[in-house]
Amino acid sequence: MYVVELTFECFDDTTISAVDRAVNGLMDVLRYNGQVLGREFPMVLGDGQFHVRAVCPEKDSLNPKNNSPQVKQKLNQLADASLLSPKVKVLGRDINSEESAPEIERSWQVMYTTYVHTCSPLRCGETLLPIPLYRIPATFNGDHKAEVKWQTEWQACDEIQMAGAFKAEHAALAEIQDAESLLFRKGWDIRGRIEYLTKVPTYYYQYRVGGKDAESELARKCPKCGGDWLLESPLHDVFHFKCDDCRLVSNLSWDFQ
Repeated sequence: MYVVELTFECFDDTTISAVDRAVNGLMDVLRYNGQVLGREFPMVLGDGQFHVRAVCPEKDSLNPKNNSPQVKQKLNQLADASLLSPKVKVLGRDINSEESAPEIERSWQVMYTTYVHTCSPLRCGETLLPIPLYRIPATFNGDHKAEVKWQTEWQACDEIQMAGAFKAEHAALAEIQDAESLLFRKGWDIRGRIEYLTKVPTYYYQYRVGGKDAESELARKCPKCGGDWLLESPLHDVFHFKCDDCRLVSNLSWDFQ
């Protein structure tokens, strides 16, 4: 990932509130297209210019070739706040984040995230490195808002169940673990849309914790078809189970690792 700075210059008198709406509106749609990561984008006023810092998956994430229709619209609307299109400066590599997956032909990919990840929720099956969302066709309505919103919801549930200090822990865990939960079904459907558009087998990650004992966990069946799905050896030291028919992967319960 790379840290970038966007500089917005004014060409006429404007107001802080107008700039705030215009710039944050642009950052929102950039986020929903996978061109910037995270949810907070500090904005600083200095020398008559507005500076925003963000993290991008790649050096050229903000290249116009990657823009969604929504991003193009928000860029055009900057003029309403008397702002020019932003100048983009790449400040350098973010050493605390993962690199993006190389643009190679892949045999499979997986929707996988945790509450500590800010990168793309779509991962390369060969490397488990994140695939920038703007590299794949828009899933719904011209961008990737569906994937980003699903990731935000999944991570919220993951953080609650990891904290384990509230009654909500069990409800949150059920959403990311139960194959019949609303969040699980939503993510699995998005997975199907991605597979249809990319023509690449796309899997969905089922989080697993708890269970009676290691023996019964190893004998666990696919939650959708009930078939055998235990792998001879784990993939990427994360996935111990994989069902090619149902496009699901899962870990051995964290309680027995």
